[in-house]
Amino acid sequence: MIPLLGADLILVALVTSFMLALPAVARPTLPFGVRVGIEQAGDPGVIAARRSYARLVVVAATAVAAVSALVLLVTGSPAVIGVTTTAVLVVDLLLYYRAHRGVRAAKHAGEWAAGRRQGVTVDTTFRTDPVRVPWPWGLPALAVLLLTGGTGWSRYGGLPATLPLFPGYGTASTERVPTTLVSAFQPVIYQIAVVLTVLAAVLVVLRARPDLDVARPRGSARRYRVYLRGVAVMSLLSAACLNLSLFLAALPLWEIVDPGVIWQVAVYVPLVAVLGGWLAWEIKVGQAGHRLPALPGEEREDSGIGQRDDDRHWFLGGAVYVNRQDPALLVHARLGSSSWTLNLGHPIAWLLIGVLAAVLIVFGVLASAGVVDLPQKHNGF
Repeated sequence: MIPLLGADLILVALVTSFMLALPAVARPTLPFGVRVGIEQAGDPGVIAARRSYARLVVVAATAVAAVSALVLLVTGSPAVIGVTTTAVLVVDLLLYYRAHRGVRAAKHAGEWAAGRRQGVTVDTTFRTDPVRVPWPWGLPALAVLLLTGGTGWSRYGGLPATLPLFPGYGTASTERVPTTLVSAFQPVIYQIAVVLTVLAAVLVVLRARPDLDVARPRGSARRYRVYLRGVAVMSLLSAACLNLSLFLAALPLWEIVDPGVIWQVAVYVPLVAVLGGWLAWEIKVGQAGHRLPALPGEEREDSGIGQRDDDRHWFLGGAVYVNRQDPALLVHARLGSSSWTLNLGHPIAWLLIGVLAAVLIVFGVLASAGVVDLPQKHNGF
């Protein structure tokens, strides 16, 4: 019970810390996803929104942690951990959107958009000399994948006739299925999917339009290069942690270790490391790398131009972007430091969404007909 309670409280603390850091890592001119001038970054309306948001996030975390601790003591179910984490995240996102609406209302009431001449900056070297994928940092994820595959292969001949359904990052299932290559090597299949997904995301992000500061074009371009490489490194290391968690979850499946509560908690340790690592990274670099140290002379750079006010194209607190006049397909989101979003005003974005929806529908039809077996969810995580 104590390991479960500790894991629950650690995850609540990590999610809460991450959500408290969101306004801090954002650029001073993007409080809660609202574009403001540098002169309004310290406006009383912005400060009030920050303080109210921080207080409510702490209160929500305290309340949810207390309730989840009581439920854990009564039920002893590890599923409570996932439900608690989800609840904290949803409540914090709603509080973030509330603060976004407050800053936006203050901006319109004070007519903050008037002032500096507005514009944008472009650096074509991101196309002619793009940031490269740091391939060596992908070796840990590959090593864990090979370790898992080798371990599973060595145990395959000695496995029983049936195996429990692979829980992934969840708790062990009591339902059993015939032992086949697919059922026995599900952890390896999931790990391959993790590596391919992360690698594809890194390749796309490195080619996305850079988010540069028009007031400091040279300095922001240099910082953004450092920032992009750091995002790629962190993503590849995150793939290694996810694969390590899947490896630990696979050991009970192959009857190498006992699937007890302590081992189930150990499966979550790499996931906690991922959250903690990204939290530390976000705080260090800030949104688009604006917290990175400036080189001599960069701190005095000022073009005299303010960033173009495009709030009308952003929705849901800076998470959704819709602009038919923007040719960019993928843009840096305003929610968080290391996040990107599709431009839903671009036709290709809807084509991608349509293809994904069609694939899900086809799999759903095949699953309902019994042609394929979709992964089953055994808890709230």
